[in-house]
Amino acid sequence: MKEIADEVPSLAESKLTALVVDDNFVNQTMHHKLLDRLGIKNDVVCNGQEAVDVHCSGRNYDLILMDMEMPILNGIQATKRLREMGIESKIAGVTTRANEGDKKEFMEAGLNDFQEKPLTISKLLSILHRLDFYV
Repeated sequence: MKEIADEVPSLAESKLTALVVDDNFVNQTMHHKLLDRLGIKNDVVCNGQEAVDVHCSGRNYDLILMDMEMPILNGIQATKRLREMGIESKIAGVTTRANEGDKKEFMEAGLNDFQEKPLTISKLLSILHRLDFYV
């Protein structure tokens, strides 16, 4: 990752915001640091219910990185709930479970994109590019 440090763009001027939704501390930390490295201000929550709650409190994000398997409210349920609430943030599913049936169900819940873990800087840039945040 260090060898491409000079090639990583800074999106700080774009004022993009992101929410990391993952119950695993290592993934939370990694995704938070990847977003920080790109200059994207971001918050972290531990499950889908917390993602719904933070939006109910009035916060909005440009991008949500949503894990699929979490306690309390999983990523599929949380994505459906956010879409039902009228949340228009771009939601990217990021999970280790990538069989076609799971991916299809997750996408149909309202995802805009999907990536397999582990998330890397190139995968994150790919998400941003496909969702028109970074060209």
